[in-house]
Formats: sequence, structure tokens, C-alpha cells
Amino acid sequence: MTTILGIDFGTTNSVFAVLDTESRQVTTRRFAVGGEDYDVFRTVLCFWADQANGRTTLRHAAGPAAILAYLDEPLDSRLVMSTKTYLASKNFTATNLFGRTLTLEQLIGLFLRDLFGAAELDTTGLHIVAGRPVQFAGEQADDALGQTRLRAAFAEAGFPSIDLALEPEAAGYRFTRALNGAATVLVGDFGGGTSDFSVLRFDPGADTPITALGRAGVGIAGDSFDARIMDKVVAPLLGKNTTYKPWGTDLPVPAEWYSAFARWHRLSMMRSPRTMRDIAEVRRTADHPERLDHLVSLIEDEQGYSLYRAVSNAKAALSSADSTSLRFDHAGFSIDQPIARTEFEGWIAPELKRLDATITEALAASNIAEHAIDRVFLTGGTAFVPAVRALFDTRFGPERVSGGGEFVSVAEGLALIGAERLGL
Repeated sequence: MTTILGIDFGTTNSVFAVLDTESRQVTTRRFAVGGEDYDVFRTVLCFWADQANGRTTLRHAAGPAAILAYLDEPLDSRLVMSTKTYLASKNFTATNLFGRTLTLEQLIGLFLRDLFGAAELDTTGLHIVAGRPVQFAGEQADDALGQTRLRAAFAEAGFPSIDLALEPEAAGYRFTRALNGAATVLVGDFGGGTSDFSVLRFDPGADTPITALGRAGVGIAGDSFDARIMDKVVAPLLGKNTTYKPWGTDLPVPAEWYSAFARWHRLSMMRSPRTMRDIAEVRRTADHPERLDHLVSLIEDEQGYSLYRAVSNAKAALSSADSTSLRFDHAGFSIDQPIARTEFEGWIAPELKRLDATITEALAASNIAEHAIDRVFLTGGTAFVPAVRALFDTRFGPERVSGGGEFVSVAEGLALIGAERLGL
């Protein structure tokens, strides 16, 4: 018996959906975490080294177990996050972890093996359909490289033969199946690192019931919004926009420290001896040395994940409230900063503009005018952000815009696409 698995390997979370070819039912695989079950599995790895008999053995954990391992020993472990964002980057090939070099494909392969293990799946007769973004993340993303590496990562996990399908088409698959007449549908799929838009033509009863007319994608989404809060609220408290006097002349504290720091998954990269020496040198003549002390403390104590959670929680709160407070505390460094939704929307205005332009690109690629779009379907966590929803309400009218299955629709759609491709 063939079991079809749809896997949404995401920047922040990953999801499994299994289609039973006998019952024709598709179900989301749940993961047990701390006595509760969840539909998503955090896309994160934690590494540490065990010393025994003069030998060093590299250990790792994935998902919720990785977070627990990291929080247990933050100074003696390394957290690896958002690996998907590097798939199309020629600049990232491998990293050194406690003396062992692992390629990006090996890192993702380790994660996928543990993901399958956590799902307790019988891989006998398993047909896998994995999602891929319309456009991989990164300013100079190499699409062919991203797809090749994604396949190679699954091969590292023991699955050399997989199908691939575009994530937004999968996201809209179940939605379009529920339509009772022919329709042209714009699907917006918002992940942690990418936002993808596809225009689909749905023709019930046709030999090809769903036709992809055009698509466009951009390497921004939820993580980009988190980065804006980091940059506007957190970074100034850690020395950004302050000065130091190396030769009696005011110079700005290096901005590149904060461009890396704003992207929370790159915080651990700042622990290099050279960077820490540079910060110490700048601190000697800094106008606000205590802020750089806090920066060093956060880096050395691997507080990136805890800080990210505080930022992410504040962002989520702004989806349902007009204001919230960003709260964080570590070793004498405290944040209790009110943030208004209007303020946040001003910070993310550049991202909103790019999202709007990408919607236009998807329509142009499809040769479809706005008025010809019958329905709009949005999925992914960023679809909850009111300013994002407003982009679609303004352009297409709120009566045409709907959402659902924000975290599981892609995986479920991938499984259904797999059944269609196998002629089931």
C-alpha cells in the first residue's frame, strides 16, 4: 500500500500531512511536545560535544528537543536555525560545529531524519511530495541551486527520490477543490522566510482541474517583520546609533553588528573571537559602553532564541491589539517597551511595499487583471498581520479574500497533489 506524505519544510516550522490511499483521508501528523500535541515541528537543530576517553563526539537534537537542549546548556551548545533561507545562497556551503564540518545539505538531512523519527512514520511504500517556494530566500538567490540542494538534503535523510511542488499551489489546492464553479484564484502563501503568490485557474470537471497561470515570490515574510522590531526597539539599547572615539573623533559604532543581530538566527555567528575582540576595542571609547556590555552578554550567553520569542510574541499580539509591550530580561538588561500597531506598520512599510509589488508581478506573469481575480486565499502566519491582510482587502475587496489552515494547508495540499500525480 502506498502512503503519500506531503512535507512543508519551513524556515520556522515544518509540517507533515499523510494521505491514506485506501480511506482517501488526509491528516496532519501531530508531534508530542511537553505533554501536548502540535501540528508543527520547529525547524531548528542544536549541537553539542561529548568528551569521553580523549575523544570528542558530536551530538545533536532537532525540533522541540533542540530548544530544550539549548536552553539547558546555552554556553556549551550551538543552535542552528532557518537553514532553509540558505538553500539558494552560494555563500553558505558548510559550517564548523565543535571541530566537525557539516554541509548545508547534511544539516538539513539531519533535521529531516529526526523529523521523520518524531512523526513515527512507517516509510515503507512512502511517496513524498515536498514543497518549495516560488522564489528561494536571499537577495541573489540561485533558484536552480536551491532546488538541487533541497533534493540533496532529502537524499541525505535517506529519500533520494521525491516529488516537488510549489508551496502556494499546494496551499490553495484544498481551497480551490471546495469551489462550486470555475474561478481564477490568487493564493498568497506566507512563510517565515519567503512569501509566494500564485494565480490558479480552477475548472471543475476538466481533465486538468487546476491550471497554474503565473506566479511570483519574494524572500521576505515573518522573519523580516521580526527583524524590524529587533532593529527599531532592541538594537538601539545595545549600542546601535551611538558613537565611539578611537582617535578623539566621533565614529558610529559599526552598523554591521546590528544587521546581523537583527536577524536572530545569525546571532550565534557573532561569537567569533575576532568579532568579540572588535566589540571590546570599540567599547573602550564608546559613549555608552554599558550598551555594548549588554550586547556581549547576549551573544556570549546565547540569548538569541529567548529574545526572538519575546519579539515574536509582541508581533503576534499586534495582530489582535492596537498596542502591546515588548518585554525581555537577562542579566541586568531589561526591555519593557510599548509598541503601537501603527508604529509597527510604519517600520514594516518597505516590506509591505515589496509584497504589494510582488502581487503585481504575479498578476502580470499570469496576464490577469485585478478585477479578473474571483477569489483570494491567504495562508501562513504572516497572513494574520492586519497590514498584510489590508493589502489584499484594498486591491481585491474584503468579500473576495479568505484564509484558513494557516499552518497546515501547504502540507495537506502537497499530499493531495501527490495523489493526483499518482493517478489516485
